[in-house]
Amino acid sequence: MPKTKKRKQPIVSAVASTSITAQTCRNTIRQYHFLLKQRRKLENAPDPQSSLEEIEHQLSNLGGLERYQELSTLGQREERGGGAEKIFIQWMKELNVHRRTEDSAKLRLLEVGALKPDNYHTCSSWIEWTPIDLHSRHPHIVEQDFLLMDADQHANKWDAISLSLVLNFVPLPLDRGRMLELAHKMLVSGGLLFLSLPLPCVANSRYLTFEHLKSLMLSIGFSEIRERWRQSGKMVYWLYKKITVSEIQPPSNFNKKVVLRQGHRNNFAIIST
Repeated sequence: MPKTKKRKQPIVSAVASTSITAQTCRNTIRQYHFLLKQRRKLENAPDPQSSLEEIEHQLSNLGGLERYQELSTLGQREERGGGAEKIFIQWMKELNVHRRTEDSAKLRLLEVGALKPDNYHTCSSWIEWTPIDLHSRHPHIVEQDFLLMDADQHANKWDAISLSLVLNFVPLPLDRGRMLELAHKMLVSGGLLFLSLPLPCVANSRYLTFEHLKSLMLSIGFSEIRERWRQSGKMVYWLYKKITVSEIQPPSNFNKKVVLRQGHRNNFAIIST
C-alpha cells in the first residue's frame, strides 16, 4: 500500500506569533491616534460631513475603541511584563503606604481607564480600588466618564488616583488639564496621583517638555516625587503628591499652547486654567 503523504503544517512558532501580535498592537494604536487627530481637524472645517463619514468608516474598520481596548489588554499580560500598576504599587510600597494597622481603613484608589477589574487584587489587604472606564468590558468595571464625575460629591474622597494611558486619549488639551484639576480636587490632602504617558507625548512634543509638565503640575497643586523612563523606552511614569494651597508656587501661564521646541514634533499639549 503506498504511503500517504502527510500534509505539511505551517511553521509558526509562539515567539513569532507574539511578535506579530505586538506589532499589530502598535500599528493599530498609531492608526487610531492619526484618525482621531484628522477627525478633530475636520470638525472645525466649513463642510466636513463627507470627510467625517470617511474617518468614522476607517475607525469602524479599525475596530474603534473596542479593538484598542482588546489590544491594550493583551499588552498588559504577564508575558509582556504586566501593567503599569506594578510600578504604582512598587512606589506606594517604597513610601510605606501599604504598612497600615488593623484599625486603619484601606487605601481608597480610583483607577481611571481600567481595562481589567483585578489589577490590584494582590494588594486587596490594604487597597480598596474602584475601576472605571468610558466603555466597560467587565461587570466589575464601572462605566463612567471621569470628566463627568461630580466634583463636589468626590471632593477629598480618594487617597490615590491612577491615570495610566488616559490623558493621551483625551482629544482636547483643555480637557486634559481639566482632568488633572479634577483629580486634584478629588484627592485627600497628601493623596497620590499616578500618571503615565507614551514617551513621545513629552519627549517629542512642540508644546510640552519634562520641565514644563513639572511646572504645570505644580501650578495645579501636585508635587512630583517619582519619575521613571528610559531614553530608548516607550513609556514614562510619574508619581505626584497633592500639596496644600500654601505650598503651591505662584502659577505660570498655562492657559494656552506655547511652542517650546521647533522641528518635526507632535502636537500633544495640556492646557490648565
